[in-house]
Amino acid sequence: MNEFDIDKRAVRRAFSRAALQYDAAAVMQREVCRRMLERLDYIKQKPARVLDVGSGTGWGTRQLGERYPTAHIVALDMAIGMLHAARGTSSWWSKLFSTKATPYVCGDMEALPVKSQSMDMVWSNFALQWCNDLPATFVELQRVLKVDGLLMFSTFGPDTLKELRSAFQGVDGHNHLNRFADMHDIGDMLVAAGFGDPVMDMEYITLTYSDVKSVMQDLRSIGAHNATAGRATGMMGKNAWNRVLENYERLRRDGKLPATFEVIYGHAWKPQPKTISDGRAIIKTPFKL
Repeated sequence: MNEFDIDKRAVRRAFSRAALQYDAAAVMQREVCRRMLERLDYIKQKPARVLDVGSGTGWGTRQLGERYPTAHIVALDMAIGMLHAARGTSSWWSKLFSTKATPYVCGDMEALPVKSQSMDMVWSNFALQWCNDLPATFVELQRVLKVDGLLMFSTFGPDTLKELRSAFQGVDGHNHLNRFADMHDIGDMLVAAGFGDPVMDMEYITLTYSDVKSVMQDLRSIGAHNATAGRATGMMGKNAWNRVLENYERLRRDGKLPATFEVIYGHAWKPQPKTISDGRAIIKTPFKL
């Protein structure tokens, strides 16, 4: 196992535990979701079936439902606690009278329990960073889309939490943060997975905090624990933690500590399959990094 491989069981536990307080802490996640929704203003497609991958507590799922009121929307998350929270926030009125109640599916995006070519849109806000094999995941997402279907997503880039990463540098021999893919590499993965016309862009969002404890508390509240195979299995010693605090304090500006997030946005379409002379389709197989 690679030291940066994600322990999926640890991720499921962390997000399930965080489900009840997630919405109160997920300020950036909601803001990025809003920005993704604004991008849909330029998309003329009116999907009949939408898959929300990494749906969490369902806030984004509900926004998609408002935008596409006639669409059948499926919410998928690998943390059962998140799905329970999402079901609990659905209004009693919609549960009683809706003719298209949202199915909540517990599953892993790296092996989707979804029929091939069954979705007009796949939507994913801040979930792809929890994949171990991102190229193969894009193949899965392409598989469930119908021809001319749209994939739209956000994820984190390599500069995410660069201040915290720097503070931990050299303190011990363990990983303390996940590793994130570069925007250009993600674009190449989309093409290799069979997507057409990928559009990628990126922005930095910087949150500020009074102290390091507040940074860590926000990350815990949204379930964003270090879940890599190379993480420490026990508590960090007092001396090591004090070194982290001292390192981070050097970055204080105007009385606040910064926490930078590199947000990557992408969307791409599933094109008509290419065929050879006898009409058989040419399908690319996934590659591994």
